[in-house]
Amino acid sequence: MNRKSGFVALLGRPNVGKSTLLNRIVRAKVAIVTRKPQTTRDRIAGILTETRGQIVFLDSPGIHKPTRALNSHMVRTACRIGEEADIVAHVIDDRPIGKGAEDAMVRGILEKIAVPRILVVNKIDRMGRTAADAVRKALARDDFYAASFLVSATKGDGVEAFLTALFARLPEGPAFYPEEDLTDLPMRFIAKEVIREKLFEGLDEEIPYSIAVRIDEFREEPEKNLIRIRAEILVERESQKGIVIGKRGAFLKKVGTAARLELEKETGARVFLELFVVVERDWSRSESMLRHLGYEPV
Repeated sequence: MNRKSGFVALLGRPNVGKSTLLNRIVRAKVAIVTRKPQTTRDRIAGILTETRGQIVFLDSPGIHKPTRALNSHMVRTACRIGEEADIVAHVIDDRPIGKGAEDAMVRGILEKIAVPRILVVNKIDRMGRTAADAVRKALARDDFYAASFLVSATKGDGVEAFLTALFARLPEGPAFYPEEDLTDLPMRFIAKEVIREKLFEGLDEEIPYSIAVRIDEFREEPEKNLIRIRAEILVERESQKGIVIGKRGAFLKKVGTAARLELEKETGARVFLELFVVVERDWSRSESMLRHLGYEPV
């Protein structure tokens, strides 16, 4: 059997479950997942390799109306991801699709993409198959989508049918990555994301969106089976610094412990993790700071 290969972009509004779907497909935690929208800020690749071939899935930031330089970067990143894919999967959830700003933005981006578009209705475990199928039929009436599917990223329902359709549409070709690879992300990047995930999980309101993580040191010591990581947590206000540190350092310690345990599980090595909180006023609105943090605004 000739093996297939290609790139599939996962696009959609914030919090529709793109990252959860990516993790389900590759059977590993490649992308961080939280209940808060706009968690994903970068291009996250998850690699599925099997007998049918290899698909590189590209998770993307949720498409939303930008209010800061950081948000603009996220939307531009989503657009670029769509442009580099062989197939685009438009992921939606149980929230109504209407004529709001985000829906219009998503539609506008999808219309400019020349490759096949596939509609994926996610969270059918929450909305019910009948209701989900009604949404699918309503949106797939014209030829805008090449196909449409109902899935539950959390439970796995419908994912295999989705994958079968992707392999059927992708061209024959060699694998892009070694069979054992699940992502092209370096562990230094993964460490930054894990720390940010633990911060998002424990903070309320707008504070998570004013936080960035910068890895100052990532040093592996194989002879000791040890990884040393020093990271700075950037916030935009002095008041936010106090919240992130917590009373007598309790919250920062909790974040550090949770991140360390997950990184040790991921790497199989002992991890020595140091976290520091730094005030970088209005960093999310500064294009020079975004470049410094690796977000590369254009």
